[in-house]
Amino acid sequence: MKALDRIELCWTALREHRLRTLLSMLGVAIAVATVLLLVSVGEGARIHVMGAFAQFGTNLLQVSPGKTETLGIPGAMGGTSHELSLEDALAVGRLARVQVVVPTVIGEAQVEGNRRARRVSLIGTTAEAREVWKVRVARGEFLPEGDPRRGADVVVLGSELARELYGDEPALGTWARVNGRRLRVIGVMESRGELLGFDMDDLAYVPVAEALSLFDLEGLSEIDVTFAHESEADRVAAEIAALLRARHDGADDVTIVTQTTALAVLDRVLRGVTWAVAAIAAVSLVVGAIGILTTLWIAVGQRTHEIGLLRALGATFAEVQALFLLEAVILSLAGGVAGLALGFAAVRLVAWLVPALPVETPFRYVLWAVAVSSATGLLSGVAPARRAARLDPVLALHAE
Repeated sequence: MKALDRIELCWTALREHRLRTLLSMLGVAIAVATVLLLVSVGEGARIHVMGAFAQFGTNLLQVSPGKTETLGIPGAMGGTSHELSLEDALAVGRLARVQVVVPTVIGEAQVEGNRRARRVSLIGTTAEAREVWKVRVARGEFLPEGDPRRGADVVVLGSELARELYGDEPALGTWARVNGRRLRVIGVMESRGELLGFDMDDLAYVPVAEALSLFDLEGLSEIDVTFAHESEADRVAAEIAALLRARHDGADDVTIVTQTTALAVLDRVLRGVTWAVAAIAAVSLVVGAIGILTTLWIAVGQRTHEIGLLRALGATFAEVQALFLLEAVILSLAGGVAGLALGFAAVRLVAWLVPALPVETPFRYVLWAVAVSSATGLLSGVAPARRAARLDPVLALHAE
């Protein structure tokens, strides 16, 4: 039997039962469209988040107090826990390979101004944070330069915080109260939006020494460090670890994470979430496969006489089986293509309805969708195809 004859037979059989064919295709189409939409949203979110973190560069590392992996016993193996101090940050800054050091304190504080009050995140840092964190001032200036051990009665407001407190009135030069302490507003930041659900505009910046005093702390939340090139990350991390170990009486009590490592871990997590969501959505392909299997199983019973005639005319076991497998593939492939069209339309609709939600559909996912839908049809058509091929030609010819 020629290939064109097989295709013509399959097309005739599918066309004669249009409704059944349409319903079988619809099951696959909905499944493919759902997977494509969820993967596009997940991939768009991954690219957006990775881009947001990548803007800080790869020549950056973070030093935090404490170890992320411990034995669960305070002071285990004779070690003691030390806080990260401003003196530690200054010592790290004197290392030859280190370019910029940003000591940081993070907490929550009550900020009052213009007879209004908000409780927001308060970041204590230095003037160098503007360069390292890639933040910009819309009006006024950022924190003053100088010795980080000396405080200053100044505060810089995020754009949202300034709007909530002062509205259309100018905030620069006014006095705000931060945890009850009067600080002069010297700057308002540019809007940056959200990062992983954290509003970067609804916060305030004060000098790091001022933050330690406001929170009555002695230790830093973290120290951000920049260096010349990404290739030096491991060497710089080792030098900082050795320095702090010596300063902390031999205790290995800090965690150092390079930006490259953090981005790699984050990328793996986001990809895993995307594929997990896609796998859950792909379960709907089972429904489409069952629909194709049912359709072809019924078709075998209805076309017994036709199958007997084909066998009597010399069609082999393999040719009859291939005929029904081809029908299954055509059904699933057509459903997959329809699902792609439906999925792309859904992606466009989501992007139009929710502009803030990033969506991205890589071409490889389109190829995967077509391949998986075709494989689904092929697998679901195996049982009906084998049933058709095993029919006895003589008995099949007598069937009506």
